[in-house]
Amino acid sequence: MPTAIAVTSPDLVLPPNDRQTPAAVVQPLDTLESSLLGMHALIEQHGYVISLSPASASDEVTQRLRTVRSVLESDRIALLGIDLPPLGVALLAQQLRQLSVCDFSPGVLASAARLLAHYIYAGALLGSVAKLDRIPVSLKSHAKSWVPGAQFAVLANPRPQLVRVGQEELAGPEFGTRLLTATGQAPSDWVTETLAPAWRVQGVANVPLPAESARWWGTGKLVEFAAGLYDVSVLYQLVSSVRREQCHWCGLELIGDRCGFCAAPLSPPSSQPVTVPSSRSVTRSSLSAPSSSSELPAPPTRAASHVRALPPGAT
Repeated sequence: MPTAIAVTSPDLVLPPNDRQTPAAVVQPLDTLESSLLGMHALIEQHGYVISLSPASASDEVTQRLRTVRSVLESDRIALLGIDLPPLGVALLAQQLRQLSVCDFSPGVLASAARLLAHYIYAGALLGSVAKLDRIPVSLKSHAKSWVPGAQFAVLANPRPQLVRVGQEELAGPEFGTRLLTATGQAPSDWVTETLAPAWRVQGVANVPLPAESARWWGTGKLVEFAAGLYDVSVLYQLVSSVRREQCHWCGLELIGDRCGFCAAPLSPPSSQPVTVPSSRSVTRSSLSAPSSSSELPAPPTRAASHVRALPPGAT
């Protein structure tokens, strides 16, 4: 069974892009007992669980996830706090779900979350930035937000940017993406009719607005959007291009500088440091899809993993 991908609420579960993409699960559940039973069942069925939670998640949600991992004394649960807007977190979870059926080990898949998040362009169209505290907002922009009819285009990731609609443009991706949109209380066609052509996206899909979005952006009058890679072969190429290391603490494979499961940093390199490609270096040509579906990776056949357990009670 592929590694299970968990999110903190049902509205962060996007529809699969194809029949091979597994469904996401929701953790934690309503009570601690049900959360423990559910997580234990996931470990028994899938072997490993990667749990994504927005950085804006409540303390109660975060603490319950940590308690579940501590009570189960399991080193097979990765708790990843993701500093993306809610729709961006949902898109990242969908990408990990797509990759979970490929031949990546659980450790590589968990540490790939940070890499993939770097290529997600997440933002929103807002009618007011008066309560926006996630990115820097100038006093001038605050003042303009009180003007009737004012609209602001805000990019939270990968580089914060705030512009007045009709006066400036948001910096978009330099590679092929698919755009997701979610509309709140103020419908607008600016995202689909202006932003999508400017970013030359390869498709647009409308999805329900996550409940957490209004709190994240400081207003319910918004249209949230997120653009990212969507072809599993391109995602596979990106992750597999990064050198793999072994975690010195738990023994799992990883990419980047930190283990996704035990959070141990990578040991100092003995030769050259690990380099992760920047989003600007990924162009449409370098992330081109294979010419046929036969080049897609086959589902993995994993051997037993020799993983050293965390000390009792460690999280």
